Amino acid sequence: ERKSRESMIRECSKHGFYADDHLCPACNEEGRFIMRTGERNSLARKLALILRHAPEKFDLEMDINGWIDIKDIIRQFKKGNKRFHWLRPHHFTAIAETDPKGRYEVRGNTIRATYGHTVEIELDLPTDNIPDALYFPCDPEQAENLLEVGISPSGRAHVHLSATIRNAAEAGHVHFKLPTILEVDTAQMYAAGETIWHAGVTVYLTENVPAQYLTVVDNEDPEYVLARARWVEEE
Repeated sequence: ERKSRESMIRECSKHGFYADDHLCPACNEEGRFIMRTGERNSLARKLALILRHAPEKFDLEMDINGWIDIKDIIRQFKKGNKRFHWLRPHHFTAIAETDPKGRYEVRGNTIRATYGHTVEIELDLPTDNIPDALYFPCDPEQAENLLEVGISPSGRAHVHLSATIRNAAEAGHVHFKLPTILEVDTAQMYAAGETIWHAGVTVYLTENVPAQYLTVVDNEDPEYVLARARWVEEE
């Protein structure tokens, strides 16, 4: 616990931002302090609300591709909370570049969420080099139904797919004790003209997945067994 209180984001003059290490992982130099992890987490929660769900709650304008001006966000944060008096544009770059899941992207003086949107946006994310198979976790009781009707977005603007069985298992375990993992034949989807976007590090998006591209991953698949072994250790 003491370590988590003291962990922070730093910036190395040669290798950029890094998180949760005192020394730069690339060159072992001590980087300059940027912000504490607690401050990063607090900001990231607010950013998720703004960039994925409700920019209007903060009187912010989002463009059609999900971008919002960083200086406008800073202005609104400072107006609502004096403890963000230290906030500068480079803090947002630090959050985006150290996020392990690649949730945020900074371009010029704007920032956006790469996935997780409930607001409708037009995606201009990469659509090339999509893996031949992606994975989707679901409620075991819903699996048969999904195999018949396909997957549609549920409360989000897009269906979110995972790069590996393990990623899908981790995402599903948040909601279900033992999620069923569906494999998506993305090679066939792509060949049929369906669009799949690469969003976060291990996250892919699509508008829906027709049933003919779905199969169930066996619960005894070695990768799924490994993921479950970690859950037992964590308990």
